[in-house]
Amino acid sequence: IDSCAAVAALAHCVVQRELVFARHTGVPLEGRAIVAEFDPASRNLTVHQSTQVPQQMRALLAQLFGLRETDVRVLTPDVGGAFGIKLHVYDDEMATVAASVLLGQPVKFISDRFEAFNSDVHARSHRVNAQLALDAQGQVLGFAVDDLMDIGAYSMYPRTSVLEGLQVVSLVGAPYCGTVLQAQLRVAYQNKAPVGAYRGVGQPVACAITEQLMDAGAAQLGLDPAELRRRNFRVTAQHGATGANGMDLGGLSHHACMERLLTLMDYDGLRAQQRAMREQGRHFGLGLAAFVELTAPGPAFYGAAGAPITAQDGCVLRLEPNGGVTCLISSTDQGQGIDTVLQQLIAQSLHLEIAAVRVVRGDTHSVPAGGGTWASRGMVVGGEAALLATQQLLAQLTQLAAAVMQVDATQVQWRAGAFHHGTQSVEWQRLAQMLHFRLHELPPGVQPQSFAIASASAVPSQPFMASNGIQASWLEVDADTGFVTLLKHWVVEDCGRVLNPLLADEQLRGGVVQGIGAALFEECRYDEQGQHLTSTLADYLVPMAGEMPDIVIAHVHTPVTHTLLGAKGIGEAGTIGAGAAVANAVHDALAPWGVHIASQPYTPEKILQALGRVGPRA
Repeated sequence: IDSCAAVAALAHCVVQRELVFARHTGVPLEGRAIVAEFDPASRNLTVHQSTQVPQQMRALLAQLFGLRETDVRVLTPDVGGAFGIKLHVYDDEMATVAASVLLGQPVKFISDRFEAFNSDVHARSHRVNAQLALDAQGQVLGFAVDDLMDIGAYSMYPRTSVLEGLQVVSLVGAPYCGTVLQAQLRVAYQNKAPVGAYRGVGQPVACAITEQLMDAGAAQLGLDPAELRRRNFRVTAQHGATGANGMDLGGLSHHACMERLLTLMDYDGLRAQQRAMREQGRHFGLGLAAFVELTAPGPAFYGAAGAPITAQDGCVLRLEPNGGVTCLISSTDQGQGIDTVLQQLIAQSLHLEIAAVRVVRGDTHSVPAGGGTWASRGMVVGGEAALLATQQLLAQLTQLAAAVMQVDATQVQWRAGAFHHGTQSVEWQRLAQMLHFRLHELPPGVQPQSFAIASASAVPSQPFMASNGIQASWLEVDADTGFVTLLKHWVVEDCGRVLNPLLADEQLRGGVVQGIGAALFEECRYDEQGQHLTSTLADYLVPMAGEMPDIVIAHVHTPVTHTLLGAKGIGEAGTIGAGAAVANAVHDALAPWGVHIASQPYTPEKILQALGRVGPRA
């Protein structure tokens, strides 16, 4: 492809890489499952489904089967892993519902592991030609990328299969201040499982392209990889919030993240150790990867395309007679601990014990309308709705307490579980009792209301809220066997306010494991006749505990000023950067041979082929 034609004439060097990213899939612990029950007399449809988006599924089921939405009920219990795989409309699940409608009987479908490998959406199938133009001082001038993406036999509904490719070509170079991005996406249909949303949706591939080019550029200019990045990170005050891709990425903090990372990992010490080990014939590699994570898509992202996907979430807070609070919310849980964080957020805001807050979700008959959980939006949007409802409930109870004390509500203070005015006070528990059982004690004209309703969406003026960070991988490659031993991994991430440090860190660690899987292990392979060859966990390798290094997590906190919550998403950050960091570390370990491995995952066989130790597979 044309090497950034607008800047190529000014470039001191142009580096190019041809990269191949293998297909892989989500492999959730719990497979897809659905139980449908249709009542012909009332024409009511009840569906129990392992999905991330119960409200979306209710709307689509009503549309497809000619029912009123009010007559369709979707119940989603705790979901044992989803990763984007359970966002889509699957033909086997729709056939299950159709059978129930035709028979007037309950019908169940459970996807086993073999069926999941062959029918769950796949992802990450890309062949890429990419280039980076740099001046003599190491200033990034621009990126170019041509992505040929295999999307399978047909496009998945309603998010389409091309979304991953669009995010690949849009986010190449995102952390850096280059002024040009020349991008082309081509799509190929093949006799394979369709591609769909999977954790990161194209962003891990964009990161891997960008960061491999940055390492190649650093090598060509004789610069340390950290120094080249330091010279080129986007600074909002200097370069503006809008990148070469035209996206408003807000305020990024890559400089702060990298300095924290280099100190945390003792970067200079590891480089010295690497040099010493090479003299002893051992090959250690150190790889860096800066990333941008697009979180919480705004209303226009899907709305402008006419897709039936909402950007909002709703919350109802109900004050119970005992003073506890029930939270009915449209966010869903796939094991990421959203119930815990919601309980914590509401309890802290209302000065309650965490046990006094109960979260109800996953039932379209009882919770407000909303988008569910995907694209790192569960707490960013659902938590914002919960916080708005909390403030509304508190304001209502302040008005009630003021009426009881016969004072101006603006003079009432809320602290330590009671409303205070001078020497007077009304306890939270007393108000709860009055609203349910002692309405006769309320002053005349006071409207009793024991619940609050709120909804929230991502920032309307921005397509996304952008988190950012940087990762590093430290590993050893055995040049005789091709085996890669992961030694340590670091993540420094900025998502604004961290609501629950333990859950945030484990979200990052889980994502890192999936990114490592993509770099070293996972691949959906087909033969020339389109037969899937990796349909069991004996053939499709996923990383296990024994392969994992210690993963060290740290945070930079850049305030988010335009929301009450003050947080951006974090759920995909680990996956986005990990594969790129491992890729750069593998190539760094192999630097003495001057080889580049184009195809991911980096298996022992591919490493030995690159080193000339074995021939290509026949």
